[in-house]
Amino acid sequence: MANFFRGRGNPYIYPLESPYVCRRRRDYYASKRLTPPLCAAGGNYENRFVECMTASTSTPFGGDGGSLLHSPGSPSYAYLLRSAQQNPRWLNRSSSRNSRPPLLIITPYTSGEVRAAILCCRRHDLQVRVKSGGHDYEGLSYRCTPRCVIIDLLNLRAISIRLEDDGGRGTAWVQSGATLGELYYSIAQESRAHGFPAGLCPSVGVGGHFSGGGFGTLLRKHGLAADNVLDARLVDAEGNVLDRSTMGEDLFWAIRGGGGGSFGIVLAWKIKLVRLPPVLTVFTLRKSLRRGGGEEEECIRLINKWQHLLLSSSSSSSADYNNNKTTTTMPEDLFMRVVMQRFNYKEEEALFNALFLGPAGELIPVMERIFPELGLRQEDCAEMSWIESVLYFAGFQRGAPLEVLLNRTVQYKSYFKAKSDFVERPIPEDALRGIRERLRRRRERAMTAALVVIMDPFGGRMDRIPAWELPFPHRRGSLFNVQYLVKWTDEDEDDEQEQQRRHVRWIRELYRYMKPYVSSSPRAAYVNYRDLDLGGNSKNNNTEEVGKKIGWGRKYFKGNFKRLTAVKQRADPGNFFRNEQSIPPGP
Repeated sequence: MANFFRGRGNPYIYPLESPYVCRRRRDYYASKRLTPPLCAAGGNYENRFVECMTASTSTPFGGDGGSLLHSPGSPSYAYLLRSAQQNPRWLNRSSSRNSRPPLLIITPYTSGEVRAAILCCRRHDLQVRVKSGGHDYEGLSYRCTPRCVIIDLLNLRAISIRLEDDGGRGTAWVQSGATLGELYYSIAQESRAHGFPAGLCPSVGVGGHFSGGGFGTLLRKHGLAADNVLDARLVDAEGNVLDRSTMGEDLFWAIRGGGGGSFGIVLAWKIKLVRLPPVLTVFTLRKSLRRGGGEEEECIRLINKWQHLLLSSSSSSSADYNNNKTTTTMPEDLFMRVVMQRFNYKEEEALFNALFLGPAGELIPVMERIFPELGLRQEDCAEMSWIESVLYFAGFQRGAPLEVLLNRTVQYKSYFKAKSDFVERPIPEDALRGIRERLRRRRERAMTAALVVIMDPFGGRMDRIPAWELPFPHRRGSLFNVQYLVKWTDEDEDDEQEQQRRHVRWIRELYRYMKPYVSSSPRAAYVNYRDLDLGGNSKNNNTEEVGKKIGWGRKYFKGNFKRLTAVKQRADPGNFFRNEQSIPPGP
């Protein structure tokens, strides 16, 4: 029997096993008085999982699991799997060759059904992947090796707003299956004076976003999404439903920025809303990086000035700005990012893209004082409410109905690969020219793709929160985050492997080039921009092997990684919740 079984513990699940092989598996486990694994032949695995779920919840699901369980033979399975994958790259044969489709997709409606799914997966030795919005950059919420079950939180997306809570500032309970767009829409339906500091993409799921920290245009004023979480409800590996008081402060700390898929399934989050002024101002100024005519050098100097504004602001406090309106530091009411980009065969350009918490009449004097070189004028600005600014940064046209935020699909879906860095000192002008040249080089090689380098400013409130306050450690000293992104369309299916290799090679070359100019020891990265190039866990559940390759953990969490592994050891010592970059149990 030695060659018949594979791996440690129960064997992996294979979709095309013969009934004879399945019977041999069952007989072997019966002889050892062990619970047999699910057998994929003849649909038996689905029936047995339905039986397990029914026994665990005392709820009859019917012969096919009703609308809760979706097997490869059901019409809903393919739809759910494809709609879950916000990065079509993982549908490619070349990208997913080491992955297996899930044995089942479960779409629970209640905490009891989530609990039952966990217990039944444990009983049958199946890995679990949890999907909120499907935006994991490396597809870890919906692809796995060996076979797994996806728990899709699609039906757990209720949102309850209570504006009278927290001294009138307002709170909300939001389930993990909701998207940021659904959360923003729900807040706006109740009040135009409230908002929430989270990401720019409305189709991102709340569960994964909050778990990794989560930042957006309100970062400098109100911090991360995770900084504004007050409570949570979680189902652990034993099936216990816990809140903040019963899970303990260590586990509550870990789930707010320690990344998803490690400690349990967070069902819902209680968040603290923030008060915002009735009028906000946005602007986007485009500056050419085109060779010749002096435009590119002017643009490089503007980016350099922007960096030094962040540096001077980092060395000052908000009190300095509030007490001295003549200061040349950037106020925390201003979020201004830089995007260097090149789309297909177009010329390279840099965007100065900003949100100011106040009217344009207040912004213009600030910009004339701190950044006159940018040349911002009143006509460059647009005044709007916070919820309208959400649509603006998501790329919708002015006047679009708020209901577009309820679309759970990415507005511009394409294949992509991303990487990230944190910058602690201004990048030299020569290095900025090097970025420009690498954008240009792709155009000269007739590379059809969108190449983007996004620089999101930190500082403000982020500087006042200690690095150990939450697992997200990138606080004071981080001037800005950099996201490198290459996006492409699958124009030629026969050439998909070569096309992907070319694009991924470009972004890896750019990442290597940037090494001298970004953080070091460790070279930091943002866990919500997941990057398997940084390393990963062992492919099996051997915690000793898992612990040998943890360099990626220090890149995401720095000194907080050790505490995360200790929390994991207490919360999930058997490492049931695991993936290629989940937190391993500590010693």
